[in-house]
Amino acid sequence: MDGNGRWAKKQGAMRVFGHKNAIKAVREASEGCAELGIKYLTLYAFSTENWSRPQKEVDALMELLVHTIRGEAKTLTKNNISLQCIGDIESLPKKCQKELAETIEITSKNTGLVLVLALSYSGRWDIMQAMKKIAEDIKNEKISSENIDNDLINSYLSTKNIPDPELLIRTSGELRISNFLLWQMAYTEIFIDEVLWPDFRRENLHNAIINYQQRERRFGKTSEQLS
Repeated sequence: MDGNGRWAKKQGAMRVFGHKNAIKAVREASEGCAELGIKYLTLYAFSTENWSRPQKEVDALMELLVHTIRGEAKTLTKNNISLQCIGDIESLPKKCQKELAETIEITSKNTGLVLVLALSYSGRWDIMQAMKKIAEDIKNEKISSENIDNDLINSYLSTKNIPDPELLIRTSGELRISNFLLWQMAYTEIFIDEVLWPDFRRENLHNAIINYQQRERRFGKTSEQLS
């Protein structure tokens, strides 16, 4: 979800103003996906690298996060959306952890879209924590190094209960992955939208999905094999 700071600068405002106005885009994306019957939507809300931003911006983001999570529980339930979270959650302020846990519990019975917030997350962190857990289990003889394959690594990632993404939508015209779901995105289709995230609406979502539907996903095979 990129472009909040640039959006704010265009309005002659501080960066946090862009973050506040990004909440509508989150609603548009999540409700739009729910309407289309999409099963999973992962929003990259805060990366491990974002901790290095100015302290005032980080503090404001954390406060905004708590306020938003607390206020969106009813809306999520109304739209039959359940909330999950991936990332180094223990690095978040205790207040954020509390609000997250409560909202996850409140929405846990919902059966529609699963909305996954990636908070204090990075692809390298995810792979690193998986490797540490695998090494620990090998040391304790719970598994053998011979057991290591794609499925086993998947089972140690924070996304172990979430399917690999089929489509990545990158806003603000940026042409990089930014350390997001590095292992999981091996065959993800990428769509670049020039719109800054606070201006992202259902029509942007629809355009990305229509573009995706026109692609041929071969997963290393030839077109002839697929047909």
